[in-house]
Amino acid sequence: MLKKSSIFIVFAVLALASCNKKPAASAEKEITLVMAEVNPAETIAGQMDQAFKQKVEELSEGKIKIDLQCSAILGDLDTLMNMVKNGGSSVHLLRLSPQSFASFGCQKTLMLSTPFTFSNKEHFWNFANSETGKQLLDEPLEEGLGIKGLFYGEEGFRHFFSTKKIETVEDFEGLNVRGTNDSAMQGMLKGLKANSIPVNYADLYGALQTGIIDAAEQPIANYLANHFYTVAPHMIFDGHTLGIMETVITEECWNSLTEGQQAILIEAGAYASEFCRNLSQTEEDKVKAQLLAEGATLVDVTDIKPWQNACAEVIKEGSSVDADLYQKILSYAH
Repeated sequence: MLKKSSIFIVFAVLALASCNKKPAASAEKEITLVMAEVNPAETIAGQMDQAFKQKVEELSEGKIKIDLQCSAILGDLDTLMNMVKNGGSSVHLLRLSPQSFASFGCQKTLMLSTPFTFSNKEHFWNFANSETGKQLLDEPLEEGLGIKGLFYGEEGFRHFFSTKKIETVEDFEGLNVRGTNDSAMQGMLKGLKANSIPVNYADLYGALQTGIIDAAEQPIANYLANHFYTVAPHMIFDGHTLGIMETVITEECWNSLTEGQQAILIEAGAYASEFCRNLSQTEEDKVKAQLLAEGATLVDVTDIKPWQNACAEVIKEGSSVDADLYQKILSYAH
């Protein structure tokens, strides 16, 4: 027969063990997180978002619901960025590109948009899954900008497309090209001797249609999904930068979650990241076939050196932010 003191010790140990157990998803309160996406649901970005949403809801047993709003329903990218920066935002999750971090002041993250940094997709994913990749995901939080990086994705290399046929670097001279407000894009267009014209992404189709701009750049999946080929049917595969994506969450929202909920978002992010990697690999050939069927003109670049030479100044400038870190990023090509 157990003594009273022994019985007490047994119950104390059991109680301590139960406190250390990770709470079951069913024990969590139900919450809804609003996620904004400027691209349509059928794009690689949109499909990655949906994979994340489904995995979060599956892992949480429906306790965490993701209210995913695609096609810029909640506003253009500039509007959404201002919302998530200022606190008290009704948007909790947002998918950004490295170029978008220009207004956040994340100079190290901006190095990822330096032209011709990634030689191929494998190079990027080696980086994304490394400690260096995690380090850059944490940069906006460390800079006190009120957002936390969750996971990476990519939507293929970015290429220029135009209302006029373009086949060489020289064809860009004097073209009015949509230029995003970041040093990499501005430097690249300067090197190509093109005119940089600011246009919101939501207005891009109309700007091409009305002749406000002659050209812009996107991954080919976005080029197809947004029907840009109907107003700018010429694309050249220069692959100047990879269409890297980062999904972020507001710090305010992140801090309001339990450790169990945070763990679910991290695990779902890893799943969505791998989903995106596989999707991007299989999507490009299919998209190219569809674009050719729609009458788009697709031009391959056989010699990238003239492009690199034209962009030499902006490559030097972009990599000088942290030369050692940039060399480390380049090293993941091996």
